[in-house]
This record gives sequence, structure tokens and C-alpha cells, in this order.
Amino acid sequence: MKTKKKKSKWLKVTGIIVLVMLVAGGAYSYTIYKSLKSAVETMHQPIERKQSEKRQEPVAFKEKDPFSVLMLGVDERSGDKGRSDTIIVLTVNPNNNSVKMLSIPRDTRTEITGKGTEDKINHAYAFGGIPMAMDTVENFLDIPIDYYMKVNMEGFKDIVDAVGGVTVQNDLDFTQDGFHFTKGDLNLNGEKALSYTRMRHEDPRGDFGRQTRQRQIIQGIIKEGASLASLTNFSDIFTALGKNVKTNLTFDQMIDIQKNYKEAGKNIQQMEIKEQGTKINKIYYGLVSPEEKQRVQNELKAQLELN
Repeated sequence: MKTKKKKSKWLKVTGIIVLVMLVAGGAYSYTIYKSLKSAVETMHQPIERKQSEKRQEPVAFKEKDPFSVLMLGVDERSGDKGRSDTIIVLTVNPNNNSVKMLSIPRDTRTEITGKGTEDKINHAYAFGGIPMAMDTVENFLDIPIDYYMKVNMEGFKDIVDAVGGVTVQNDLDFTQDGFHFTKGDLNLNGEKALSYTRMRHEDPRGDFGRQTRQRQIIQGIIKEGASLASLTNFSDIFTALGKNVKTNLTFDQMIDIQKNYKEAGKNIQQMEIKEQGTKINKIYYGLVSPEEKQRVQNELKAQLELN
């Protein structure tokens, strides 16, 4: 197989994974290399999960196989596992040098794999953690989900601050958490960036608008994290990543991604899935038509070179 895209990008390859990878690509001093390795070892959190039946052979980064990463943004609070309110699938393909980033609305109604019921897709994480979330998204999209990256959204602001803030192009005037966001270019610190990504009720696009803002912040982090100027803040960046990001990718795998998939990370293509909102038993869900689901599945399978 050949390659894949991105919720990626090393740390980008799932939104945040590309950040670490691209920063690593420019890190030449031993001190920076050592700090990065230590942070990634802290981030590394393997999971018990069988090899996907949708993947005949394990991904070989040295062979430049396309691969996928499930990026989950989770609000973790004391005594509550939380729900994955941000769900992004990154598919990276080095053969066409592209990463496709699909945002799945949290209210999407689908079968919760391992639970035997239909529910909101973001409930899979609450029911069964990372493994059930990966299995559910894999079943929904009919593609293998090879790796995951979980970002603690409460600590997300630390990552934004570590790279010196981000700049976004805002297309909607709104207020959230006491902050007023005007249209145009905005320079956001961590606290404002987190509020910027959380607003959806004032947006006529609903959750789709929120997903757009989340992707803007992720790409802003990647851009700032990949700049030479960020090397002066490498200690803060790696510390923030180590504390707030968990992944089953190892340090060596990230290095292989940086070596073999770097060009793909420069071409990130956004994908959206269209839904029809409805209420079932007084609970709101997003319903995806069979035709729309097939369209998205076909695009992702082509990206992963699955026949």
C-alpha cells in the first residue's frame, strides 16, 4: 500500500501529530532531539485492539503505505471520562502527496461497535474508550483506522500558547465565553482559541461551522510549530504536547513518518459529511444518507488505495 493523509501531519497526521513531526524535522541539536523523544515517550499510550479486518497487512511506513489516524478532542474533567466532542479522521497518502481531513459531527447517529446499539458517535468513547471509538469510526467509514491521537481539550490552550498563539481568518462575528470575535484576521492565545473552537449555537452552519474553526486552529498550530522561530520555545511545546496528547504511535514511527510523508503534510484537503438533523425520542441526531455515506467512504478508500 502507499500512504495516507492527516485530526494528524505527524502530529499533524492527526492534527496535532504533524506538529511534533514537522518540528522534529527542523530540530538538529541533540538537546531538542532528546526533549522531543522524552515528550513522545510520555505521549505514547498503546491500546489493546486486534488488527483491523479491513487491513490485510500492517502499515509499513518505510514502504510509504497510506495510513489513517483518528484524532479525538476530549474534554477531560475530574471524575468524568468525557466524550469525544471533536472527531477528525486523517488519511495520509505520500504517493499523491496529500492528507485528507474529515470532520465527523459528534451527533452523528451510527452503530456503536461492541455495544450493539445506535447512538451518537461521540458516545463510543464514553462507553468503551479509545478502542471502541476506533472500532465505531472504522465501521462507520468502512476503512481501517490504523492509529489514534487523543488531545485533552482542556489543555489544548497550553499547546496554542506554547507555539506563541495562532492566526485565523474568521468569517463570522460572534461572542463566546465573554470573548468577542470579529470578522477578519484574528490573533488568538490559548484561552481565546479554545473558546473560538467551542462556539456552535450562534453559527447558522451549526456543528459544521465549529468543525471549520477547529481545523483552523489545528492548522495554525502546525504552521507556527513548524516555523524556525518555534525552536526557541521547543521546551514549552514538547512539555505541552507530552501533558495533553496521547497516541499509540511510537517515537520511531513518528520519525519514519517525518522522513517519508513530509511532502504530503503540505497539502491538506478538507472533507465534510452532509447530514440531516432530526429528533428521535426527543434527542437530536445527525442522520447520514446511504448515498452520502458511500460517497465519503469511496473518497477515503481511494485516498488509502484500498480496492
